[in-house]
Amino acid sequence: MASQDEVRNFLAHWFQLGKPIVLAEGRGEYLPDPIFQNGRYSQSFEDCWHRVMVTSGQDCYLKGTSQSIAAMLSPAWDVTPCARCEMPIVMPTAGTMTELCPCNDLSTWPSTEVPMPRTAVDNQHHLTELRQRLNMVPGKPAANP
Repeated sequence: MASQDEVRNFLAHWFQLGKPIVLAEGRGEYLPDPIFQNGRYSQSFEDCWHRVMVTSGQDCYLKGTSQSIAAMLSPAWDVTPCARCEMPIVMPTAGTMTELCPCNDLSTWPSTEVPMPRTAVDNQHHLTELRQRLNMVPGKPAANP
């Protein structure tokens, strides 16, 4: 069973490649921009998630797929990397996969010439760790505060 965090991560990866979510009840498509902000999901992403969860994910799905978000959150589905492009895809926990990866309709994907979609990066945490490692370099003069 895919957790909410796994489904959110799944959506964030595909949003980075320009795939929108189709909302239930004819509410159209939605592609948050930006997806990340300050090392976490942006307000636009959170608004999108709220729009999906208004219907508990019923009839909401990533464009190019047929599994609803509600189905993805059920015990019948798992999120796993695609064998072709390594992007997250949903696979049935029992039986065989009958659909193609959502990258199937992207003419420019997979591509080794552009960065892979990723999760949010906490720049402040990353810079703090880098500063700590640099301060541990032998023979380095003490830093001025």
